[in-house]
Amino acid sequence: MTTVAIIPARGGSKRIPRKNVRQLSGKPAIAYPIELALQSGLFERVIVTTEDQEIAEIAIAFGAEVPFIRSAELSNDFATTIDVISDAAHRLELRNSDFLCCIYPITPLLSVERLLQANELLKSGTWDYVFPASEYTMPIERAFRKDTSGKVSFLVPDYLSVRTQDIEKTFYDPGQFYFGKVQAWKSKKSILSGNSTFIELLRHEVIDIDEEEDWEFVAQITELNRRRIDE
Repeated sequence: MTTVAIIPARGGSKRIPRKNVRQLSGKPAIAYPIELALQSGLFERVIVTTEDQEIAEIAIAFGAEVPFIRSAELSNDFATTIDVISDAAHRLELRNSDFLCCIYPITPLLSVERLLQANELLKSGTWDYVFPASEYTMPIERAFRKDTSGKVSFLVPDYLSVRTQDIEKTFYDPGQFYFGKVQAWKSKKSILSGNSTFIELLRHEVIDIDEEEDWEFVAQITELNRRRIDE
């Protein structure tokens, strides 16, 4: 039984150009998940799937494998994570009994402890996938909108008078990793609506890196962490 990490990293990025190879506290961003996967001791192989030559060269330099170049069809804006990872599982001829963790390339706040936690939960139960999730800081049932006239209206009027502490907790997928059975990946079983469960992250473990200001913020955190380790 083999456990493999696969990092999907394409060259195109609309909002933050070339973010997978952009320097983040002294090294390319994609180096972080590669090093983390290697440090965890969980994986027999750490593989990067990409169509980009520069990403491939950097990945290899930091200890990952790039055994194949991803097709253009699976590198466009419409290719899904399931499609990309299923393709990799088939190319690598992984067995259905194996385990595969998809780790997203821009995850500098991810920890070894969370990978270990997910691995233990997946291998000790009957789940197809285990992934991290974070609690919404405010109940989504209390969300409201503003119309063209400026008037405010609740999306769910029934919750207008309900206290926030009386509303059930809800969670979202921060997009860090998905640990699953190869059989589930190959057959493209749904992650978020299938036989899955999650581990809960703390707020400081999550940041969406979609805009330049997000990048600058996480760069500061990463630099502080690096200095603490060096001291």
